Amino acid sequence: MSSDDKAQTTTYRGYQAVIGVEVHVQLKTRSKIFCADATNFDAADNENTSPVSAGLPGTLPVLNKKAIEFSIKTGLALGCQIRNRSVFARKNYFYPDLPKGYQISQYDKPLCENGEITIMVNRVSKKISITRAHMEEDAGKSNHFGDYTLLNYNRAGIPLLEIVSGPDMNTPQEAAEYSRSIRQIVRYLDVCDGNLEEGSLRCDCNVSVRKIGAPKLGTKVELKNLNSFRFIEKAIEYEIERQIDEIESGKKIIQETRLYDADKNRTFSMRSKEDAQDYRYFPDPDLQPIQIDENKIEDIRKSLPELPARKITRFQSEMGLSEYDATVLTEEKEIADYFEIVCEKSKNAKASANWITSELMRELNISKISIQHSPVKAGDLAELIGLIDSGTISGKMAKTVFLEMWSSGKKAQEIVNEKGLTQVTDTDLIEKIINKILEDNASQLAEYRAGKTKVFGFFIGAAMKATQGQASPDLVNQILKNKLEKTK
Repeated sequence: MSSDDKAQTTTYRGYQAVIGVEVHVQLKTRSKIFCADATNFDAADNENTSPVSAGLPGTLPVLNKKAIEFSIKTGLALGCQIRNRSVFARKNYFYPDLPKGYQISQYDKPLCENGEITIMVNRVSKKISITRAHMEEDAGKSNHFGDYTLLNYNRAGIPLLEIVSGPDMNTPQEAAEYSRSIRQIVRYLDVCDGNLEEGSLRCDCNVSVRKIGAPKLGTKVELKNLNSFRFIEKAIEYEIERQIDEIESGKKIIQETRLYDADKNRTFSMRSKEDAQDYRYFPDPDLQPIQIDENKIEDIRKSLPELPARKITRFQSEMGLSEYDATVLTEEKEIADYFEIVCEKSKNAKASANWITSELMRELNISKISIQHSPVKAGDLAELIGLIDSGTISGKMAKTVFLEMWSSGKKAQEIVNEKGLTQVTDTDLIEKIINKILEDNASQLAEYRAGKTKVFGFFIGAAMKATQGQASPDLVNQILKNKLEKTK
């Protein structure tokens, strides 16, 4: 059975769900797509506005070159074909937060088309097609307060790339994982910060259900503005069950847009869903078609960073990491970069992975900071690993040193010197200590000779205690084994 066949076996009461996802990626430009207004999220209400973004009569748009480059970069990373000639269109509809009465978007000639990515759910891979990725401007934001609404146009004109998947997903988990993968890719490319809470990345999910084996797709319902991957799963789960209940009770599914209420864990109707003809698309007369030279596309292709899927493969094949470690270390580009520096300096890939995925990530989570702000820099962690590998300190000592590094910002060697934590590797000294322990614990020695080998741990503990934990555990283990074998 192929991986795609496995991925599509999930059914719901005799029905199959069909899911497509539209991801709206806010491009990380300093100015808006058609004017010089700033794009910073923390601006005061309506601070980042001008006659252009407010849609005043007589104003003309001027296209942001960086937004085009970021869009092409993303399209290439998604395996898309890049149109040499694409066109902006006017999408006509009325809403108070759309000051011009239309949105500048792309319709029949989008910049990017026909791509695909591979996702992994429950260790099963599945290819998801990318139908198109088109550029558009964002609308403003309506803030509702009881009987009145305030409009903030800071968002109006923010550059977006809308990435539209094919209807290739069949479970809420696949939809969530696809959305995570898109976020991961655009963050690797550094074209979007991927902040769901601030709306830098927003997901709409199109959900329909059909009887198993039915050739025709069911009527789709759009779930709008889902701002967390957990909510994507929960909203789709609810919507699948709602649609099946409607069909089973003899009702028809209405093509509409619905919102998800996380507190009540339900979706509710927002508005009827329009078709493309309802928007009366036509080419924007104020904007010339985008002409992209093939050489420019190739230059951007060459600038692409190594993407997560390739990194996972390389970390496994070249560094000997497990699939789990490689996946965890590539979730964020900054973590992958940090790992590669530690690995290069320490020459120990497995130890580097273990320290980052356990000790370092635990402290980052407790402190609620990103790896860029870690007080333990990559070179410092590599130095600590080097001290372990050289036998200067034990792994147990290293954990104490690491916590001191985290709290004080000091180097590993400096802490080892200050606290006198150098590992004891003098075999004569360790042998004398073990001899004394065996003499002082004759009853435990007799138990060991009688076959109670668990007593071995008692002797190890006593030896480590006698050396204040500074004896080399490997040497203690080796010398103790030799001594006990001779006493049998």
